[in-house]
Amino acid sequence: MSTRIDEIADRIYRIHTPIQLSTGGFSFNQYLLVDDEPLLFHTGMKGLFPAVKAAIETVIPFERLRWFGFSHHEADENGALAEMLDAAPHATAVASLVGATISLADSVSRPARPLADGEVLTIGTRQLTWLDAPHLPHAWECGFMFESTTRTLLCGDLFTQPGAQDDPIVETDILGPSEAFRAQMDYFSHSRHTRANLDKLAALAPRTLACMHGSAWTGDGANLLRALADAWDR
Repeated sequence: MSTRIDEIADRIYRIHTPIQLSTGGFSFNQYLLVDDEPLLFHTGMKGLFPAVKAAIETVIPFERLRWFGFSHHEADENGALAEMLDAAPHATAVASLVGATISLADSVSRPARPLADGEVLTIGTRQLTWLDAPHLPHAWECGFMFESTTRTLLCGDLFTQPGAQDDPIVETDILGPSEAFRAQMDYFSHSRHTRANLDKLAALAPRTLACMHGSAWTGDGANLLRALADAWDR
């Protein structure tokens, strides 16, 4: 296991840890957004904390972090949140209203900041919009963040790609590999609101999709999100 960090957009860094499983390779990504109040999206599991912290410290001092965000409450999303809050004493966790109230209220050392659907978090020159997306692809508190300057959608488990060795950011097809993976392990909740939520994300016209598993992607994000909705409909 070797963790690396790469800049995928202006001052947005992908922290990538590949692992080998009996069923093949897989990877876990976190995203560091550097500004006056730096934000980390996803913490990774507790076991990844030392490696993720070391990677961040090649870019900024860890204690400079001010915000920790995640899509939904799972070990790979926020398993190391307590350790990170201890190591970054001025930082605050942010989550959906449901996530902050139900999942974090009794599990972190200081109060989280709940974000309503459409609420904007300003971290300096950048603004991030929180987007509620319950059960997309799973978990009732699920949501995403959109960074408007680079048009980067921090899209969590959407477009999960298998494999342990991948490029930091690609323009090639990621829908095919992610759908092949979903055919073997369907992690979608199949909510009746799935298409509406994907259309809501597509309306943002993202240029970069910051995926939690596999390569980040750049291109016509609206078209790719609608293609995912079509694939889900089938």
